[in-house]
Amino acid sequence: MPETAEIIVAEVTPKAAWKGLASDPCSVLVDVRTKSEWSYVGGPDLDDLDKQVIRVEWLAFPDMAVNQGFAGELFSRFGDRFPTTIYFICRSGVRSLDAADFVTEAAAEIGRKTVCVNVSEGFEGDLNDAKQRGQVNGWKTHDLPWRQT
Repeated sequence: MPETAEIIVAEVTPKAAWKGLASDPCSVLVDVRTKSEWSYVGGPDLDDLDKQVIRVEWLAFPDMAVNQGFAGELFSRFGDRFPTTIYFICRSGVRSLDAADFVTEAAAEIGRKTVCVNVSEGFEGDLNDAKQRGQVNGWKTHDLPWRQT
């Protein structure tokens, strides 16, 4: 049996994701955090790019189980226009990487060609020495547009 090449999800910084979203009109940003995080922490704002952030929970609060309908829910948001590139973001870049891996495989299974990219630092970034986020790296610390909801 021939070996198949492993599909690798690219990772970029928040600034590189912003540039990619700005330069490719067929790209989207998917925020995979929980509804609580969207409500209380805020999220990326793509109004300057005339785009909307797509919000689909990867792990559902409170038990943080994988959303079994994730791919279907996400793909239904695309309608007839499947994006060329899908950027994934979460709090720190861990959940979004898992979601990007999952979608890469799900898209291939249905014959859709798209590039899945993880925003490596996430929205709030890594913990600092005081165990706080939003200080070291991440979308917010790069002065990219965001807002409270």
